[in-house]
Order: sequence, then structure tokens, then C-alpha cells
Amino acid sequence: MALHLLLDSADPSAWDHWLPTSLFAGVTCNPTLLKRAGQPCSLENLRTLAERALAHGVQELHLQAWGTDLVGCGRALAQIAPDRIWVKLPITRPGLEAARTLQQEGCRITFTACYEPQQVLLAVALGVDYVAPYLGRISDLGRDSHAELIQMQRCIDALGSTLRLLVASLRSPSDLPRLAAEGLNTFTISPAIAEALFSVEATEAAAAQFELDAL
Repeated sequence: MALHLLLDSADPSAWDHWLPTSLFAGVTCNPTLLKRAGQPCSLENLRTLAERALAHGVQELHLQAWGTDLVGCGRALAQIAPDRIWVKLPITRPGLEAARTLQQEGCRITFTACYEPQQVLLAVALGVDYVAPYLGRISDLGRDSHAELIQMQRCIDALGSTLRLLVASLRSPSDLPRLAAEGLNTFTISPAIAEALFSVEATEAAAAQFELDAL
């Protein structure tokens, strides 16, 4: 599969800055990112934000359901743009139960907050599209997050599943090539990581020299 990048942000100004580059197939969002961006976590606001993101031509918009009625919230999110919305659910027992109901209604599902390789098997069993392991947060627990995500991918490959690991919580641009070399190809990255991908001093110096020589 080709490299698949999503922008991890609920800040519309970041969308306006990065989505026109065509690097990103879509956007991922959750209540924490909404809070960080000063955006209300409400269905009304998410409809407004979705319209803005979709106006950029994004093919995927991953929006997280919340509250005691995950099915009802997920259903309402999916109805914003049924062909482009993936409903994000935590990979918990309530999340799995909600996922099954929503799948039966034709909703597309992304499981989030994945910390353990065995959780990936739950996502495979339910046949969802994505599961998002938190690379940086796994490292924060004192574990070898890269090795664990590689193991997750090997499980998926061994089972012949179409599930995609949506690698989240990247802390460094170097995480991308390290995991890509092992066959992981789907990442959601923050605007800060996106900016860092272009911050290569030697490249910037060479480009500046080209301009000087052109004069």
C-alpha cells in the first residue's frame, strides 16, 4: 500500500496551512485536540468544522464519538458526510460494542487509544478499517514502542487482514522512516511534526545557494 498521511489537528488554521500541500489524505480529530484548539466539543461545531475540512477536498475525516451513548454520537458524526467520515471509538468493551452496531449500519470505524499488540487482534476480529496505536505514549510507559508497533503490523500481515495501523502520537520525524522501513505506511502527524519534516538545515542551505547562484 502507498504511504497514507493524515493531519492530526482540530485547528482550522492548521488545515488551511497544510491541506493545500496535498500531502494529507485527511484529518484526525478528538476531544483533546478540540480542547487544545479552543474548539467546543459539540455536534454542531463538528458539523461546521467538517464542512471546512471537506472544502479542502479531504477524503477522510476521523471524528471521535464521546459520552454515554457512543452509538448515537457515532451515528450523528457519520451522518455529517457518510462517504468520508470514520467514527473513532476507544478500543474498550463499550467501544467494541458500539463499533459492531455502527458497522451494521454502514459506518466506517477507527479504533483509538491502542496500547497493546493483542488489542490489534480485537480490531482484526471486528473487521474495522483502522486502529490507532499511540507510539509516543507507549514509549512514555518505558516500553519499546517501535518494536511493539512492528509486532502489531506483523500480526496483521500474518492474518491477511486489511486492517491499517494508523500510527499516532509521533514525537519525531525520524519515527516515520524507521517504521516505514518495516512496512508501516499509515500515519497521523501533528502540524509540528509536519513542519519538522521540512526543517532540514542542509537542504535549506542548498536551496538558498541555488538562488544566489541564479543571480
